[in-house]
Amino acid sequence: MTDNLPVPDDLPYLNLSQSELDELRKSKKELTEYGKQRLKELIYKQDMHKMEDAAKDLVLENLTHEDMLELAEQRERSNRILQRYNDFYNKECASLPTGGPISMENLQALTLECMIDALICENMNVGYNAIAIDDIKDLIEGLYRQSNEFLKRVQEFKDSADGVA
Repeated sequence: MTDNLPVPDDLPYLNLSQSELDELRKSKKELTEYGKQRLKELIYKQDMHKMEDAAKDLVLENLTHEDMLELAEQRERSNRILQRYNDFYNKECASLPTGGPISMENLQALTLECMIDALICENMNVGYNAIAIDDIKDLIEGLYRQSNEFLKRVQEFKDSADGVA
């Protein structure tokens, strides 16, 4: 870890004693450790909240074992399609020329193309010439969920950072 605090010889106009610099370094280290611990707690809390919600949903729905297996399979498929979509999209975006002109229409076409590629990969062993609307809706729902979770994490991080500052 590098110290971002000045050394007395570097900035004589600060007039800080060695003990004051040591105290600043110690405070910086404590704040960094506090931030790391707080971030771990928030991530753990978020994961626990997701697990509790999933368990509540299963209990409230009075699902049979077969229903739970079917639901788990459906969620796994949905997550796999979403992951494939993200992989395709990220690879396509990474191949765009840096700073090159691109329009919203280009991005929309790229998005649709990535969606179709992800769904085709999921159904590779099936004679596949049409996309089920439910698959598209499921992918859209997954993208909204992914987006909302990201925005929530950003807001929580911002809130925790505001508390430290």
